[in-house]
Amino acid sequence: MLMAAAGAYVHVVLRLFQGGLLSLLGSLALMAWLGMTPHSPDTEKKRLAILSGFAFLTGVGLGPTMDFVISINPSIILTAFLATSVIFVCFTLSAMYAQRRSYLFLGGTLMSGLSLLFLLSLFNMFYGSALLFKAHLYIGLALMCAFVLFDTQLIIEKAEMGDKDYIWHCVDLFLDFVTIFRKLMVILAMNEKDKKKERK
Repeated sequence: MLMAAAGAYVHVVLRLFQGGLLSLLGSLALMAWLGMTPHSPDTEKKRLAILSGFAFLTGVGLGPTMDFVISINPSIILTAFLATSVIFVCFTLSAMYAQRRSYLFLGGTLMSGLSLLFLLSLFNMFYGSALLFKAHLYIGLALMCAFVLFDTQLIIEKAEMGDKDYIWHCVDLFLDFVTIFRKLMVILAMNEKDKKKERK
């Protein structure tokens, strides 16, 4: 989270790197490299360095969204971060204290939901509907909250079966957190923008 915050700071404040296609490709490449590097005591430091680079570039990638939010109301960023933290903690605790494996059945449904969202976004690229865009945001937010439940229980099950790759498990939960944060920022910014239009 600190590396992602540093990446966002570099984009928003220092303007040394600009988030966009290159930062996206870079973060995907680092995530693939991390996934292909086996977990062992010998590679632990190397994998932590790759994780840090991935988180940094992910933070840089958040920059354009944060620029948009800051132009409307900078306080939205803090509100979205606090809301994301509360959501993440609540859903994680729910998964931890729920009956074992009770949320693992969601896997197929969640992947189908992601596929549907992808098709919806492709369709809306040509159709350009504001209503579909908002639906995509809210459905995506609900899906990512469910992913926190699913991923937390899946990580617990993997750990019980001997998979102690905490670095890759961290990637799963980090992506959930960042996606929820991004969607909340956009939703709050759009709501604030609509309120300003109503006042005028």
